[in-house]
Amino acid sequence: MPNEFDFDQVQAYLEGLVPPRPAEMVQMEAYAEEHRFPIIGPVAGYFCYQVARLIGARRVFEMGSGYGYSTAWFCRAVRENGGGVVHHVVWDERLSALATRHLGALGYDDLVRYHVGEAVAALKASEGSFDLIFNDVDKQAYPASLDVINRKLRPGGVLIIDNMLWHGRIFDADDRDASTEGVRTFTQRITTDPGWIATLAPLRDGLIVAYKR
Repeated sequence: MPNEFDFDQVQAYLEGLVPPRPAEMVQMEAYAEEHRFPIIGPVAGYFCYQVARLIGARRVFEMGSGYGYSTAWFCRAVRENGGGVVHHVVWDERLSALATRHLGALGYDDLVRYHVGEAVAALKASEGSFDLIFNDVDKQAYPASLDVINRKLRPGGVLIIDNMLWHGRIFDADDRDASTEGVRTFTQRITTDPGWIATLAPLRDGLIVAYKR
């Protein structure tokens, strides 16, 4: 019989496989740990970078970008894909300013477009379609965001959605919180819609990666 292992062991092992990051990104990771700020972390970040590289993404829209950690991974992919644009969207002016500082230090000033406001509205108002959309808005808003995402993502594009294991709360049948129900509803919709090919990858807090047919 193989030895048993737990989820945390797997995540720690995966983190050890992620190549070294620039010093600025390591500082961003340290800030998240110190301030208990929910970033996607190096394992999910590297995975997002890989997906963006695989599809040659040059137009990326982030819905809920924090202080720019996930943005940095997408910028790296877009730069290596030949250049383009990554849209960073947050409600908070302070977070937007932090992101501007970090992403500038990483040399991504020419790639990033900053928005302060509600992410679904910002996506709806944006021009053109996108190769990749990353969704990390308030979880109760997940189901309502899908129609806008579907309109703005090009055929053959990829949607990545964060927190789809929702810290294990989705497994509690008694948890009927609006955020938990939002994650459940979104998961059911996208995994049963014939217009998408979707898989939930159990990295960190769960990422759904969905290909738009």
